[in-house]
Amino acid sequence: MSAAFAAGFALSFSLILAIGAQNAFVLRQGLRRAHVGAVVAVCCLSEGLLIFAGVAGFGALAEAAPWAIGAMRWAGVAFLLGYGAKSLWAAWAATEALEAGGPAEQGLRAAIATTLALTWANPHVYLDTVGLIGAVATTYGPGRWLFGAGALSASVLFFVLLGYGARALAPLFARPAAWRVLDGVVGLTMLALAGKLALGG
Repeated sequence: MSAAFAAGFALSFSLILAIGAQNAFVLRQGLRRAHVGAVVAVCCLSEGLLIFAGVAGFGALAEAAPWAIGAMRWAGVAFLLGYGAKSLWAAWAATEALEAGGPAEQGLRAAIATTLALTWANPHVYLDTVGLIGAVATTYGPGRWLFGAGALSASVLFFVLLGYGARALAPLFARPAAWRVLDGVVGLTMLALAGKLALGG
């Protein structure tokens, strides 16, 4: 494994490891075994496009169009507030059958749309992938594509493990109380991220 590939893998994995809106949604879909393949595929393809853009040299987007970053920030705030409120309501009301192997809450199209929104409406994803990964990749010169390949490999591995590895927690989430806790944590996480985005964090 080349140094560039290893460095890209390490940087990407460290950036994606923190629990965020996208990761929380993938985890929830994995626990419900609801459209996991499609959700993971959308996450991986999105990461691939963003990392490619960064490595190809489009990291200057934020400087060229600062208004676009601002627009995405407020769109992200609105979406996170709505999704967070929905999750907290689910935790409080608990009106549905909460079983890990139960029916999906959303259809396939809705699950894909939510995944796309949680990914592309978050300005931090552009700063991390297009900006930071792109900037570091340039320091590797001709090896920047190996760096990008390492970064993408880390993202794919993470989402596959998160989506399909969640099944190991299925026995725990066979109890409605566990789903209440998860929905509550997801809801609070979404609201906290919305507040951070609104404050420019």
